[in-house]
Amino acid sequence: MNPQTETLTLDDGAITHVDFWGERGPTLLCVHGMTSSRKSWELLGLHLADRYRVVAYDQRGHGDSAGVAGPMTLARAQRDLENVAAYLDETPFALLGHSWGGAVVLLAGRSLSVEKVVAIDPMLHQAENRWYAEFLGDLAAIFAVSGQARADKVREEYAQSSQRDGERKVHAVATMDAGVIERLRDENAPADWDLRETVSAYPRPLLVAVAGSAESIIDPADLALLQARGGENVRVVVFDGQDHSLHRTDFEHFTTVLDEFLEAG
Repeated sequence: MNPQTETLTLDDGAITHVDFWGERGPTLLCVHGMTSSRKSWELLGLHLADRYRVVAYDQRGHGDSAGVAGPMTLARAQRDLENVAAYLDETPFALLGHSWGGAVVLLAGRSLSVEKVVAIDPMLHQAENRWYAEFLGDLAAIFAVSGQARADKVREEYAQSSQRDGERKVHAVATMDAGVIERLRDENAPADWDLRETVSAYPRPLLVAVAGSAESIIDPADLALLQARGGENVRVVVFDGQDHSLHRTDFEHFTTVLDEFLEAG
């Protein structure tokens, strides 16, 4: 099933592209992380399309919105999500976000009247410069080339993944550049990207899916805070041994947990 794709102009004139899977049921609005795109939700969209309408869009600097230079603040990303939600013909039933996108949905889950929120290994606070340096170092070989050479490089690096997953990553980074990641680092002061209090006593059902300790961007102290102070609405599930993109790499386990959470009264 190929998604329906629409183009949306955001309130500052920036353009994003929105994919839709499914035609009936409650709406799930999905937000990807760094160096991903709306296509990263394809497998989940197909899994849920018989019960939900799954919606995903490109964040700034990624996928078909790679030409949108910014702003790259977390507040702007939250506003973009709110723009996409307003574009839909109903308030989303749930927000789903991964990594950077997980931070975005945690914020928007307090500003929008959604029923549920799912944050997949979310970046709860601004990472240290060292983390960004390592991340950019891992991407250097991809950003050093362009066009077909970049696509080939991505496919080479994702050779152990499914072909479709490799093609989704090709779409995400086809024309983006390192400046997007640098702006996410430089335009978000630590005080502006600290959601540890945001998740305390969260006001609606929240599922936080956490990668294995060796791969998660949630450190042990933040995990303990989530478990101790999240409140009765927060469910934390640790996917032992799984990597940061666990919604793709541990798909069967993740969707079992997700289905139970979404369907719970």
